[in-house]
Amino acid sequence: MSDTAPARIGAFAGALLIAAVTVFFLIEGRDLLIPIAVAIVIWYLLNALAGFLHRIPLVGWRLPNWLALTGAVIIVALAIALVAELISDNLADVAAAAPAYQTNFDKLVTDISRLAGFEQPPDIAHVIDEIDIHALIRAFASTAAGLAGSFGIVIVYVVFLMIEQGSFESKFSALFPDSDAREDVRDLLHRMQAQIQTYIAIKTLTSILTGVISYLILLGVGVDFAGFWGFIIFLLNYIPTIGSLLGILLPTLLAVVQFATIGPVLTVLIAGGATQFVIGNLVEPRLMGTSLNISPLVVLISLAVWASIWGLAGMFLSVPLTMIVMIVCSYFKPTRPIAIMLSGNGKIEAR
Repeated sequence: MSDTAPARIGAFAGALLIAAVTVFFLIEGRDLLIPIAVAIVIWYLLNALAGFLHRIPLVGWRLPNWLALTGAVIIVALAIALVAELISDNLADVAAAAPAYQTNFDKLVTDISRLAGFEQPPDIAHVIDEIDIHALIRAFASTAAGLAGSFGIVIVYVVFLMIEQGSFESKFSALFPDSDAREDVRDLLHRMQAQIQTYIAIKTLTSILTGVISYLILLGVGVDFAGFWGFIIFLLNYIPTIGSLLGILLPTLLAVVQFATIGPVLTVLIAGGATQFVIGNLVEPRLMGTSLNISPLVVLISLAVWASIWGLAGMFLSVPLTMIVMIVCSYFKPTRPIAIMLSGNGKIEAR
């Protein structure tokens, strides 16, 4: 055995230990880390929006940084308020319509049983018949209220990040006094920011397109709460693969209990599925090009991994978090093979 073999084995064992400790920390500290992660995302979006407002030319004059940041905060606050009002109003309307949905659902089960030749619904239909849609809606509303409550701590984190960001540069210089090391870290952070910003921008554009088209389809069919479902589909589109499936399934299920007839249900299913397929498999890959460069299999696996660690928040953040892991791994020679395995084409940008 060569002299370097024990060193390589020790390095591999150390890497496994670090990975195990990291996963343990992510799981056990999820209640603390998830609000912080969400706060960092909102803080990042505020600064990105402020930068965009600052770059807008206004007759040879540009908004000062402080005014651009203030404008970004106002825009995001208004957007959050509008979304909260939309969700609150529609949850109340859905709860009010739940008894009618329950009646349609009962009728649908009976009709299907008769078409299948049963004089009495079979046992499985009886089980389905016992589903209390009204109770499910109340449970969903309770969960949404809990999320809204935890959002308060996220806002507190965002406020303190905004207050502290003025001192980040001096802390960064003190943390990396060596100019070469400081530039290396800046380069690493810049690569992360550029790729994540590109991903979020394109994903937001395709999500808006998917949500608007889906809204028009649901509105044309006459599905209740079309605006609400368009917004939900917009959000779900940020979740890889599973989000698109849910964006088709959920409105279709609502059409089932609302109409209890096959025509509108098939229209929602086919038109919604075609929209998701065209945008997700044709438009989005063309816009992304090679900027993402993550294997589709890795995206699916990372979705499962981050969902098991951080739940719903992990599903939304799975792709950006995987991009960060791939970029960091590509930056160091011992971990470059990991970055190559995570990539889509095996080509990793040189340091």
